[in-house]
Amino acid sequence: MTALVRHITFDTAPPHEPYDLCEFWGRLLGLPVHPGDAPGDDEVALDVPEGQPTLLFVRVPEAKTMKNRIHLDLEPVQRRDEEVARVLELGATIVDDRRNGGRGWVVFADPAGNEFCVEVSAAERAVLVAGDLQN
Repeated sequence: MTALVRHITFDTAPPHEPYDLCEFWGRLLGLPVHPGDAPGDDEVALDVPEGQPTLLFVRVPEAKTMKNRIHLDLEPVQRRDEEVARVLELGATIVDDRRNGGRGWVVFADPAGNEFCVEVSAAERAVLVAGDLQN
């Protein structure tokens, strides 16, 4: 191995604050904000277990102008549709609903407009695969 992913960085432009966006993602992923980071900081990160990449939120002057060229696909622990309801309660908005029956995903935007997807859970995927094998 020649390199490891240390951070996945989100540019954060006014009126959004790095700390607030980091808190949103922390609630989404069940992770705390790094204890050394505070409101008003220009760079704020999630506190992740050693060896895992973290999400880093960095203040930038310019607003987002186009669709993300990269995004995160999240696999929930609970059923996809339950996670969709939870993510909406956290303040994300649906950009595109690609659920079709038991398959598919939902494309969300975080409060700053960064897209991410919620897919089916591992348990749901296992049921879908088992059903495909029987057909």
